Amino acid sequence: MPVKKVEKIWMNGKLVNWDDAKVHILSHVIHYGSSFFEGIRCYKTPQGPAVFRLSDHVKRLIFSAKVFRAEIPFSHDEIFDAILTTIKTNELENCYIRPIAYRGYDDLNVNPLKNPVELTIAAYEWGSYLGQGAHESGIDVCVSSWRRSTPDTTPTMAKIGGAYMNSQLIKMEAITNGFSEGIALDVNGYVGEGSGENLFLVHDNIIYTPGIHNGILSGITRKTIMTIAKEMGYEIVEGNLMREMLYMADEMFFSGTAAEITPIRSVDKMNVGNGMPGKVTKQLQEAFFDIVKNGNDKYGWLTYVDGNEKILNMQKISS
Repeated sequence: MPVKKVEKIWMNGKLVNWDDAKVHILSHVIHYGSSFFEGIRCYKTPQGPAVFRLSDHVKRLIFSAKVFRAEIPFSHDEIFDAILTTIKTNELENCYIRPIAYRGYDDLNVNPLKNPVELTIAAYEWGSYLGQGAHESGIDVCVSSWRRSTPDTTPTMAKIGGAYMNSQLIKMEAITNGFSEGIALDVNGYVGEGSGENLFLVHDNIIYTPGIHNGILSGITRKTIMTIAKEMGYEIVEGNLMREMLYMADEMFFSGTAAEITPIRSVDKMNVGNGMPGKVTKQLQEAFFDIVKNGNDKYGWLTYVDGNEKILNMQKISS
């Protein structure tokens, strides 16, 4: 979906006009993919706009840069506040936030260490990532011919720009073959994840998900779902999943900041269960959206853009 233009983008400590947010064509990031980024959502709630798990996203951004010996010239708290400032300045309620740190202009050698690390934060309105009606009806996916990278080639726990070239191959193959998304296997043939989403399967009321060792991103929404599901009493099995488990699953869904919780109704043109979102998936969707859209957040995962979380927490304690 096209990016909807807003007024300001935050760049290296300053708010600049949308059309003035530019980098030099010889910046290291353009030639070598040397960027570290996050995707974050802000939701409109009855208590005001609230960002979901903001601190966790900022921590992962800093970690991803650290893996590549890049020190972002802003602290956790400065990035945290800059994200809220960007949302406020553009008067957004429902929006997607993209903080991205990257190696800028200096040397065009493969060695990036001389290049400055810069930081940009954009926020803009965004809808359903996997298409209108995906949350309600589910999507059709395929197993990709492209494998996920191994942890000893590209760090898979770091969210880095260059790694998403692999994701583009997975996504393009799926789209050109008539599917909404692809599922990549890991280097050993076990189930990995989607091009930009983590994956969950349900079989006999047990929830299965690939492990971090399968070359997947340690997703923040993934952790959220595991927390909620455990509180609901579901058993969660995390580990190696064989491809055929995709075909025997009763339910299946993707998770992610962009995808949220998106049911999968078929894999390789074979129905998942009865081809409709299942009971467990719907329960998790309901619980998740109750937190992010209704503000019923007992976990402290929401950061209100206008600072309401302190007031709300005090009200919960007093009641």
